[in-house]
Amino acid sequence: MNKELMEALDTLEKEKEISKETLFEAIENSLLTACKNHFGKADNVKVEIDRETCDFLCYMEKEVVETREDVEDSVLQIALEDARELSQKAQVGDILNVEVKSREFGRIATQNAKNVILQKIREEERSVIYNQYFEKEKDVVTGVVQRYIGRNISINLGKADAMLTESEQVRGEVFMPTERIKVYVLEVKNTPKGPRINVSRTHPELVKRLFESEVTEIKDGTVEIMSIAREAGSRTKLAVWSHNPNVDAVGACVGLNGARVNAIVEELRGEKIDIVNWDENPGNLIQNALSPAKIVAVFADPDEKTAKVVVPDYQLSLAIGKEGQNARLAARLTGYKIDIKSETQAKDAPGFRYEDYMDDEYDEDEDYIEEYEGGDGEYAEEEESDIGFAGEYEGEDGEPAGEDENETGYAGEPEEDGVNQE
Repeated sequence: MNKELMEALDTLEKEKEISKETLFEAIENSLLTACKNHFGKADNVKVEIDRETCDFLCYMEKEVVETREDVEDSVLQIALEDARELSQKAQVGDILNVEVKSREFGRIATQNAKNVILQKIREEERSVIYNQYFEKEKDVVTGVVQRYIGRNISINLGKADAMLTESEQVRGEVFMPTERIKVYVLEVKNTPKGPRINVSRTHPELVKRLFESEVTEIKDGTVEIMSIAREAGSRTKLAVWSHNPNVDAVGACVGLNGARVNAIVEELRGEKIDIVNWDENPGNLIQNALSPAKIVAVFADPDEKTAKVVVPDYQLSLAIGKEGQNARLAARLTGYKIDIKSETQAKDAPGFRYEDYMDDEYDEDEDYIEEYEGGDGEYAEEEESDIGFAGEYEGEDGEPAGEDENETGYAGEPEEDGVNQE
């Protein structure tokens, strides 16, 4: 039994997760390479390795010829006289297995054999690492910040390094070496130099995965994140839905005294998170998405994916948000192009008056909204006003509205009265 070889293979299998069978194949190929370098050819060389004891045998298949003068190639043929020393039953024309003494190989042949084994180990190691991280693609992993490479950041994920490019960094975030952060794995590519892993801190799925790991109800499927809109580093809006009527979707995500959402806000360096209830009625959903602003009426057109919203005069700035952020995120969350006007502006604006919808059925409902601002663990419960008209719901894909925005960033029509929108 070759104990040294067995211990070496066990160590490689344990530390680098490389199977023994792969290593046995590497050893066989290395011996064939050594024979080729030593003898000039290895077409008739055979290698056998006992998988249980790790004992190996390398031999050449030679044809028995009558005399030494008849031997044209010593690698392929052997004289009967020499063959009888190995086997008394040898006859002319027989194929005799002649053992090759690997210890007799020269330094160059031995070095080449070693390089074959090392190369195979490196290839398998890269393959194992690639497969390991390819399974984590589109998921969140924890890494350690190593150093800045220009404006990019190198992050160690354990067995491999990932690159956080400038475009995937949140503006204003600064990391120190050895700091532990969570990142979203965008893609894993297999390259000749090993796996190349690209990660992100700005992707909306990062927030979604963090909620899945923090909120048990989301992990087991009781609560589902239906839609998400994010402006990295500033604010994120989530629309959640509970498949169990006895479970409050928003409350489950917020947690006791905001414990669950606070942990996520801390990981995102203070980014504000609004959590609202998903509703199949687009009017109700838009009302929820525009929280914390109070809404007078919502007139939604499911076919055109547009909505006209009326808010109290004093709530216009809040509904639009600073630089139009609240309206913009609500538009992305719902997939509707949202046009917001105050009650004063809506009185004479076509499509904003109740009289324009008198022939349609009204769908009045009161909804409960919880909105978390993040950082202080407080969240407010507000009872919104009745929706004047919500329209019939034809299905929602939750994709961004994709509309052109005016200079304020607000996803609706520009205001005419010079209202301060900050």
